Amino acid sequence: MNQKPSQMSRDLFIDIFGSVYEHSRWIAEQVFDSGLTSLFDESSTLFAAMSEVVDQAGQDAQLELLRNHPDLAGKLAVSGKLTAASALEQAGAGLDLCTDAEFDEFTNLNNRYQQRFGFPFIVAVRGLDKERILEQFRHRVQNDWDTEFDCALSQVHRIARLRIDQIIVSTEDH
Repeated sequence: MNQKPSQMSRDLFIDIFGSVYEHSRWIAEQVFDSGLTSLFDESSTLFAAMSEVVDQAGQDAQLELLRNHPDLAGKLAVSGKLTAASALEQAGAGLDLCTDAEFDEFTNLNNRYQQRFGFPFIVAVRGLDKERILEQFRHRVQNDWDTEFDCALSQVHRIARLRIDQIIVSTEDH
């Protein structure tokens, strides 16, 4: 497929970009419905539009967006029920190859973090290894709620940007 986003039907656009923000197709729907021009064929412009929808959605919708993310090296990963993008990203960071001790630490940190903040720990894992992820996890679990909410939302945007870049590059290659 070599269609640019501005040339896609609504259904195709949402099928391709609806998972950029984890389990949140409403973001792609709003971007498409606002009118796509050739400006949106650039990943930076498309990302800006999608992130603007999230930023304008309000804290309740943003919190729901955060809660749509899986735990790192958590139950969904073990059971093979991650989205395809999340599974590839976590495997790329070696989270599918945790030792028992690392898995136990991820589990304990996931539980502490979830109890403290009410949403999962989110980090854009691309380019990180499990040791660096654990370092960030240990540090961020100590943040206050507002700081961590902002940090998690920033990481969600980073994940989305990386995913959009990957999709745009792959559609240009075909």
